[in-house]
Amino acid sequence: MNMSDLKETGGCGKHIRCKRRRTHERRGFHENRGNASLDSKMTLAQFKDGDKVRILKVLGYGAFRKRLTEMGFVRGEVVTVVKNAPLKDPVEYSIMGYDISLRRTEAAHILVILCDTENISNDDSEYYGIIDDEKLKNKLNSKEDKKIHVAFVGNPNCGKTTLYNGATGSTEHVGNYSGVTVDAKVANITFKDYKFELVDLPGTYSLTSFSQEEKYVREYIIDHKPDIIINVVDASNLQRNLYLTSQLIDMDVKVVLALNMYDEIKSNGAILDYKKLGAMLGIPIIPTIGSKKVGLEDLLDKVVDVFEDRDPSVRHIHINYGQIIEESISRLRERINKEYKITDYVSSRYAAIKLLEKCPDAEEFIVECDSADDIFALQDKEIEKIENSYNDNSETILTDAKFGFIAGALKETFTEPTVKRRRNTDYIDSFITHKVWGIPIFISLMFITFYCTFAFGQYPMEWIESGVGAIGNLVSSYMPNGALKDLLVEGVIGGVGGVIVFLPNILILFLFISLMEDTGYMARAAFIVDRVMHKIGLHGKSFIPLIMGFGCNVPAVMATRTLENKNDRILTILISPFMSCSARLPVYIVFIGAFFPTNSALVLFSMYFIGICLAVLFAKIFKKVLFKNEEAPFVMELPPYRMPVARVVIKHMWTKASQYLKKMGGIILVASILIWVLGYFPREVNYTQDYDLSISKSESNLKEAISLNDSLRINKEKGNIALLKSSKQEEHQKNSYIGKIGEAVSPVLSPLGFDWKMSVSLMTGVVAKEVIVSTMGVLYQVDASDDDAFNLQEKIKTSKSVTPLVAFVFMLFILIYFPCIAVVVAVAKEAGLKWALFLAAYTTIVAWIVSFMVYNIGILLL
Repeated sequence: MNMSDLKETGGCGKHIRCKRRRTHERRGFHENRGNASLDSKMTLAQFKDGDKVRILKVLGYGAFRKRLTEMGFVRGEVVTVVKNAPLKDPVEYSIMGYDISLRRTEAAHILVILCDTENISNDDSEYYGIIDDEKLKNKLNSKEDKKIHVAFVGNPNCGKTTLYNGATGSTEHVGNYSGVTVDAKVANITFKDYKFELVDLPGTYSLTSFSQEEKYVREYIIDHKPDIIINVVDASNLQRNLYLTSQLIDMDVKVVLALNMYDEIKSNGAILDYKKLGAMLGIPIIPTIGSKKVGLEDLLDKVVDVFEDRDPSVRHIHINYGQIIEESISRLRERINKEYKITDYVSSRYAAIKLLEKCPDAEEFIVECDSADDIFALQDKEIEKIENSYNDNSETILTDAKFGFIAGALKETFTEPTVKRRRNTDYIDSFITHKVWGIPIFISLMFITFYCTFAFGQYPMEWIESGVGAIGNLVSSYMPNGALKDLLVEGVIGGVGGVIVFLPNILILFLFISLMEDTGYMARAAFIVDRVMHKIGLHGKSFIPLIMGFGCNVPAVMATRTLENKNDRILTILISPFMSCSARLPVYIVFIGAFFPTNSALVLFSMYFIGICLAVLFAKIFKKVLFKNEEAPFVMELPPYRMPVARVVIKHMWTKASQYLKKMGGIILVASILIWVLGYFPREVNYTQDYDLSISKSESNLKEAISLNDSLRINKEKGNIALLKSSKQEEHQKNSYIGKIGEAVSPVLSPLGFDWKMSVSLMTGVVAKEVIVSTMGVLYQVDASDDDAFNLQEKIKTSKSVTPLVAFVFMLFILIYFPCIAVVVAVAKEAGLKWALFLAAYTTIVAWIVSFMVYNIGILLL
């Protein structure tokens, strides 16, 4: 399984994929089955009349798997294909001395190997689909066949991804708030001769259709049928977390429960008899502490036991919903059991419960059945009976029953601490979310983040700058003059090196974002600003994707999946590019360092603040014009504060650093070389004067001045030579290919005060904002072999066309205009192509208008 397979199960495709897969399975068997390798997995549905096979494994679980195994379809048994029906479906099979018919959709769930055929190969080194009893024994016990597909499922903030990272050694980001994992992550590991395919599914509170995460997780379980579900439960909040467990029980899937953060129960003085609770649920429970990798090996051991059916505590229980509801479930089950289109994929009890809960997706699944009208009529009848009996909505009634079951189980197994102490979270929240101090603390933390990003990043930035400068000097010293040397020194080292020096600033920014996420403050920030967000037409939870946008707009766009309302998601996506991402940071640092060194933190903060203000403005405009709908309620968990784990924070920072460095070696390197080529050619241009002759004369005058030891003349001639060389290079660039491009776009951007070099830089910034710095490094002739390595700030500062006002307007334009291609692609995937094109167009237009106004007002005032 790969990531593309997983992505097909996401979004709002409902059960289209289930239907598509069933159609694929009906297409018959593979023509090349005779040449299958020993490791290939074939299904019973692929064989023709007369074939004899042995069963390797029965896929699926629940009532469907039980029905097949009870009929004798167990591992190692021989099955003979007797004959196909005239219409090729169903198929008659012989097993254990009797004949039985199966639909192809059912036979497709049985993995088999061919054990008898006349086409025996004379070459023992090759396998042609023939296997004897000895080979079968080896096959059944081989390491290659011991593959377990495991899905991690749990509430947000339960430590699910921490456990996943501990098991896989992965670096998926862990945050103490809802919606960190916005897509399924896959990793393969080996544990005690077993190959595990581990899938980290998004955090979800239930398996209904309230949010995309819930739909995604439920469809993944139904479509991909993991062998084992690891249900990660927060031990400090059992009653809420076990609601999801109760839904997994209804689904009749194999579950191992990871009782995570078990140390918090002990520290609070509570007592939980988790073995007794597991016996009541029919699910084995393993205590774990994900942040310390405690219990991880026991958890994987238990997965193996459950997979091999060696755990005696595993049993399927039925949650008792009360006599009236149970009678309704039984009547619906009796009718649903006749529809194998349903029971081949989900438990009939689960389907009946979802119908009584009025689940829209369950109803759409029923539509595919031949007797859909009868099932719907029975559904309406039973819902009416339940609601009349309880005088309440059927969905609410079943939810209350689940929580009643959970409360009863905990009453038998959980003992509250005798003395309830006020949690540290409550003490901290009394200040952090205070009605007076909450907002000043929030603003202060944001300012400190930006101040540290600029101030503390300056020192390592200088170290990297010196190191890359030394590399430039080394290349210049040992390479002969020519185009290749110029390419390496000016294009590659000057372009890429001009961007890589900002790596420390990026890391510091992500450090602060990671700390706010991991501690649980990010959720508090959403709580604090919810009223403001509500006033501008946004949901309070929109704040989290927007804050993530300060790191990168791509995950920010993806994180909008945590918003239940579609209009809220699209609205948040449309304003997320106003959140100044880390890719824009290098540009800010260059211009702030050149023109605003004394007020660097304030100017940097102003960029982020202006972006926030624009986001607020356009959110309000779009809400009134494009998204007139009812407000979604603010429902968001405020998780307990937790101490960040240094290992997790460092991993997060390293992941971001590696992504940044990969970008250096990829898109930015290519862009730097392309910009250099466009600026280097053509070599022959018509200059306004003979620069070579003038330089030669000045060099002769310099030699004469040196011989006379005339310091004034020496300095004068050195200045003349530098000026002539710079003027020649400037004139060459204007006549180069890139100069022509700059002149073509200048009429559009010159009203904003931008010269042709700045215009070209903005064009390349469409690919990625970091490319702007590398482009300017090439265009402003920053030579990596100079003593003052990467002195781009000085080059820009001494440019006649760039003033402090122009520098500020340039940063403003970069803040607002076309985010980058990656963001536009992400928007197209999440919201559709039309919204992606709209985003690209409106941000660029707004950038021009705002920059034009600020530039012209600035001229009048200054």
